[in-house]
Amino acid sequence: MKEDIIFNLKQVHQRIENACQFSDREVSDVQLLLATKTVSPEKIRIAIDTGETLIGENKMQELRDKDSALKDLNIERHFIGHLQTNKVKDVLKYASCIQSLDRLSLAQELDRQLQKEGHSIDVFVQVNTSFEDSKFGLAPNEVISFLKEIKNYQTLNIKGLMTIGLLDVEKEKMRPSLYWLRKIRDKIYQADIDGIHDLKLSMGMSQDLELAIAEGSNLVRIGTSVFGNRFLGKEIWNENIIE
Repeated sequence: MKEDIIFNLKQVHQRIENACQFSDREVSDVQLLLATKTVSPEKIRIAIDTGETLIGENKMQELRDKDSALKDLNIERHFIGHLQTNKVKDVLKYASCIQSLDRLSLAQELDRQLQKEGHSIDVFVQVNTSFEDSKFGLAPNEVISFLKEIKNYQTLNIKGLMTIGLLDVEKEKMRPSLYWLRKIRDKIYQADIDGIHDLKLSMGMSQDLELAIAEGSNLVRIGTSVFGNRFLGKEIWNENIIE
């Protein structure tokens, strides 16, 4: 198991390096986030021991349950799944960044809880660039008005945009949904919203990381290519399947 994870990480970093070279980008401009849904703390520790520092969880329960086994590690934990407002208080105990901010009611609840606690948190605004009903996220034409509404919440540090691109066996069919996120960022900059600048793009998973980097991704969320497909009873969890 240890050897497999170490080998897989080397392969993923090589893919990132190759994609950056092909797209004439600096490798330092792309960060690897380990998507650790259903991954045991033991496997996560193996990856951290190789030098990884960033993990992302989709479920509040896993974020909480793994805390005691991982809290001694020098790591940053992001929440990358759909966040219900009634789980905000719990998620804030463990996550340093919410990558799935997708509605005003969630922004308001985050702000309310953070004001009570006296601190702020980094957030990415999730955008549904594939226009699929099965996915969460703002419609592209809603993003600028949403940013204008939440920019004055001092507890929310707006760091970037996140999307889950269209997944298809034909790679070029996946590219437009990744391209859209970059174009949305360009339009945000053109709108010149006070306080909104230097936005990072979080997009790309095991299946489409090369396309995502070519389209400007700064953070790729990789699970399957590092930890393999994970079994959930009779089902297999693959990060590219959207719940």
